[in-house]
Amino acid sequence: MVDPTSDIGEDVTEDNAPECEQCSETIVQSTSHRVVTAVEDGRAVHHHFCSDGCRDEWQAA
Repeated sequence: MVDPTSDIGEDVTEDNAPECEQCSETIVQSTSHRVVTAVEDGRAVHHHFCSDGCRDEWQAA
């Protein structure tokens, strides 16, 4: 998995790219990639989204 704090750049492939938490689309070289960080069971968890729309849908659920 790619470091969630780094930019999704040219070195990201289908094999190591994060998937959108809402629609499961692989996020490769996306300019609209969004990350929501939360603390769950005392650990930082990063939720990746391919767009603002997917992030908004996930947060509304």
